[in-house]
Amino acid sequence: MVAQRLTAEVCIAGGGPAGMMLGLLLARAGVDVIVLEKHADFFRDFRGDTVHPSTLDLIDQLGLREKFEAIPHTRLRKLDVVINRIRLHAIDFGLLNRPNAELALMPQWDLLDLLASEAKQHPSFTLVMNAEVTGVTHRGSRIAGVRARTPDGVLRIDAAMTIGADGRGSAVRKALRLPVEEHGVPIDVVWFRLDRPAGTLPDTLGWISSEAFVVTIPRPDYLQCGLLIPKGGLPAMQRAGLPAFRALIASAVPRLTQVLEGITDWEDIKLLSVQIDRLAQWSVPGALCIGDAAHAMSPAFGVGINYAIQDAVATANILVPLLRAGADATALDAGARAVERRRARPTEWMQRIQLTLHRTIAKGGAELLHAPPTLRERVLLANLLPLIKPWAVRLVGYGFRPERISAEVLNPQGRQLS
Repeated sequence: MVAQRLTAEVCIAGGGPAGMMLGLLLARAGVDVIVLEKHADFFRDFRGDTVHPSTLDLIDQLGLREKFEAIPHTRLRKLDVVINRIRLHAIDFGLLNRPNAELALMPQWDLLDLLASEAKQHPSFTLVMNAEVTGVTHRGSRIAGVRARTPDGVLRIDAAMTIGADGRGSAVRKALRLPVEEHGVPIDVVWFRLDRPAGTLPDTLGWISSEAFVVTIPRPDYLQCGLLIPKGGLPAMQRAGLPAFRALIASAVPRLTQVLEGITDWEDIKLLSVQIDRLAQWSVPGALCIGDAAHAMSPAFGVGINYAIQDAVATANILVPLLRAGADATALDAGARAVERRRARPTEWMQRIQLTLHRTIAKGGAELLHAPPTLRERVLLANLLPLIKPWAVRLVGYGFRPERISAEVLNPQGRQLS
């Protein structure tokens, strides 16, 4: 039984970074859009926090910098890595020579709240929370919208174009039966939070020793931490006990020893099963997948949010002119395929780099992390890092194909800037 039936030009399944950014951009351009989010709010911890220079540029384009700055967050100009207690300034965004030569660390729920709040200022935008997409609807051989489960019953959305932006467990992707290329990743990550230790702890994203690889993300009031573990290795770690877990963290980051006692229960530790996959085909007539629904990224370099947002920008840039011109179904489907052609290759290249990193760590990383480093290794690092840094900072900060919001999306003719 259908409790309610709504109609929109575009229906977006998923209120994550890709879905909310696309919803905002479409609404700003005057496109009638409905976004469905299965949760009651955006507050879910242990998500990616990194807002890269490419996304900060988009925040500026949207005129949201003042509102963005009003939200508590941390800014990093450099991404340091400590390898066997030797600090390396691996990424220096100052080399970008651009206005946003830094990284912002902001809880993802705050970023989503900002995008949602801005989108709600536009009359063509509708956000439905507590609406879990359960399948798609058809009109002949074409996707015609979605069905969703809500507290009030079944909701049906009829739309000219359906966007699957509902993450790596995408219900839309599953319903479309799109072929997925899965790539084995030999690691998982366990996430936990710690109080900041007494004294000054330099902002550091990675602490690497022969025993452990620890991530520390500085939030305003605490550290969001992660530990890389072998794929499926959490049960063995739990059997070893919390004292062994705390000792493993301390082996890589001795400064955290004093605050590790704050971890008193395995409930304090959350598992992220790392996966890398991508669709061999992103669209079918009437529907398109973007973000994690099209390509699950690993946490490496923290680029997942930013690639999802770039997908959203590319989708808006291509579909808005078609929708505003009243394009027919054939033209919209061609636009969806154009999004895939634009975004698939940059995604594949980044995933290949992530896979290479993970496999290097899993197969030979421990042998490379003996202490202390040899004189030859020190000389090699001293000579290679200046050559690698400009390339690495551009890759991490902007990716292989950064997107800019088109003029037609940003300020469509005949509409006033909000």
